[in-house]
Amino acid sequence: MAPEAELRNRFHLKGKEAAAALNEPETTKSRICKTHELEGHEVAIEGIIYDITSFYHPGGDSIRIFGGNDVTVQYKMIHPFHSSKQLEKMQKLGIVEDYKTDYQFGTPFEREIKKEVYKIVPKGNDYGTWGYFIRATFYILLLAVCEFIWVRDGSSVPLAIVLGISQAFIGLNVQHDGNHGAASKKPWVNDFLGFGADFIGGSKWLWMEQHWTHHAYTNHHMMDPDSFSAEPMLLFNDYPLGHPARKWYHSFQAFFFLPALSFYWLSSVFNAQILDLKHRGAEFTGMKLENDFISSRKKYAIAIRAFYIYMNVISPFQHHGPFTAIFHFMLMGVSESLVLSTLFSLSHNFEGSNRDPTTDFRVTGEPVCWFKSQVETSSTYGSHMSGWLTGGLNFQIEHHLFPRMSSAWYPYIAPKVREICEKHGVQYAYYPWIHQNLISTFAYIHQAGIGSNWELDPLSGN
Repeated sequence: MAPEAELRNRFHLKGKEAAAALNEPETTKSRICKTHELEGHEVAIEGIIYDITSFYHPGGDSIRIFGGNDVTVQYKMIHPFHSSKQLEKMQKLGIVEDYKTDYQFGTPFEREIKKEVYKIVPKGNDYGTWGYFIRATFYILLLAVCEFIWVRDGSSVPLAIVLGISQAFIGLNVQHDGNHGAASKKPWVNDFLGFGADFIGGSKWLWMEQHWTHHAYTNHHMMDPDSFSAEPMLLFNDYPLGHPARKWYHSFQAFFFLPALSFYWLSSVFNAQILDLKHRGAEFTGMKLENDFISSRKKYAIAIRAFYIYMNVISPFQHHGPFTAIFHFMLMGVSESLVLSTLFSLSHNFEGSNRDPTTDFRVTGEPVCWFKSQVETSSTYGSHMSGWLTGGLNFQIEHHLFPRMSSAWYPYIAPKVREICEKHGVQYAYYPWIHQNLISTFAYIHQAGIGSNWELDPLSGN
């Protein structure tokens, strides 16, 4: 893999020089194009265009979902120990002339944290443990039993709450590891578990489009779809005063924060994005979602969604009148929403969170350490018990540093991660109890809503 500086020097090479830069024969016509001109079977990594269909990927075909895009950050976050040797397995096609990056990799902080963490969890052993699969099996069986009773015997208030919570546990404990490729070395196991997203009202493929983009660019002011996913209802981004995204009602958003989150399930199940499998948040960040892989999955996504709606929304009408049926499936949806979305919102929205980790890049032009930005935009709370309930998502810092590692390992690496962060002066947000993180999140939501961090202080001159 060529250094970034060398790649930038290649952007203006043509003909023989471009071919030589790619170590290809003169007869090979190397493409020189812009990122938005990439085709559906191509990806760009550090300025080099590769044919993503030219080799068998051990992680499965799901990576083809990002065909047509620059995937430099996604590649590096999923393959922390890869070098040019692995990239040589793909056919090189050319160069993108507008490659640039906000982030740098290979910093002393990154090197030490990877070295020490993989002393605890050796490479190749960082997939799901027996404990993880026992936990996942329990939650899958719980959901299956609840769905069976819901359809056969009819819905009820207690069952609606339990079913909603069981679906949330699938989202937290099962599909999340699967769709990160972290549960198993075997792609079919990850795919099977990943379809849990479809059986809780979401979509495996839409989730990957959105969530992998979020992981690559956490809290990035333009590239993280999660940072503006709740707009215009809620502001997660702390916009400057007078910003057009700010509305008068955001001053009160701390009061309607949870009620707004309770509609997460409803907005997901009846979202028209399932028809074209293009996540609008990911598209807004500049991701191209036009390729053969996505097109080939549409019919499956629609069929599974129709089956889900029948099971969870239509079946209650077969046992109850319309008002009771609607109340039951809405109660189920609210129960799932509050568990899922509340826990997710804690992760990056709290007092002291770095809401704009690439500020220094825009000011100085120097890329920022990706590993440092992941730590300072995330939080960790609780310990082993919280990990069992949340699928390890309470260890959000560890998860963002090592997204391809199974959640079962996060409690073991957390002390070492905290130690190295302290050594390098990297802010590590830890809350011993979940309610402390929740209080901090509410405080941040209120501050972001009223813009208190942007208020002028006449005594300081700021």
